[in-house]
Amino acid sequence: MEFTYKAYKEMVKLAISNGYELTNYHNWMRIKQPLILRHDIDYDIDKAVQLAEFEYREGITSTYFVLVTSDFYNVFSKRNSDKLKKILEFGHELGVHFDEMNYSEITSVELLIPQIEMEAKILENVVGKPIMVVSMHRPSKRFLESNLHIPGMINSYSNTFFSEFKYLSDSRRRWREPVLDIVKGRQYDRLHILTHAFWYNSEEESIDKTIRKFINKADVERYEVLYDNITDLESIMQINEIGDREDEKSSIVR
Repeated sequence: MEFTYKAYKEMVKLAISNGYELTNYHNWMRIKQPLILRHDIDYDIDKAVQLAEFEYREGITSTYFVLVTSDFYNVFSKRNSDKLKKILEFGHELGVHFDEMNYSEITSVELLIPQIEMEAKILENVVGKPIMVVSMHRPSKRFLESNLHIPGMINSYSNTFFSEFKYLSDSRRRWREPVLDIVKGRQYDRLHILTHAFWYNSEEESIDKTIRKFINKADVERYEVLYDNITDLESIMQINEIGDREDEKSSIVR
């Protein structure tokens, strides 16, 4: 399966044509063959918004999980909070993507519950909507085995969604199982599919190109932020001085 929007749409259409019905973490029990779509926003909110808009145009709804502790984006930034709200406007749900390694001093999985609740509340305050679902960022074996129950929240790695559903993931831009064959084969009554918007584009591209584009884009984004905060930045540095990356440069119109 290619990592393109078209291929993603075709995968979802294939599932629906084989009797699966799109749903979410809250309403799946009413459906004979539920299909839950999930996206983790590990690095790039812009790519998440692009996929969210594409899904909206195609009549697809899903859940986007936000990494509040990300080193790559700040949810409190007006630019980013507006983008997250845009995902909601497209009809999707937001959940919190929790990285337990930020709390490595906590030895008991159960003691992570207050931290999960705290991060959910942070995200709720940012977007103005209740946050009722959590997914783990690179979950540990101890967490996967814990079947952790969080008051008022759904754990997407609970036994229900990780064991009773067929769980499929494209982590590191690689499907570990033949996702299209599984969807077409209908050997599972319930599907729970994780994709990362970061890997998807209009045209197929290599993993190294995707990574390089993301790293190069950061230079332009920094320039844009400085442009809004330093008077007459262009007298100090022009945007075209940011290396030879014409395809990554956005036009700043004032």
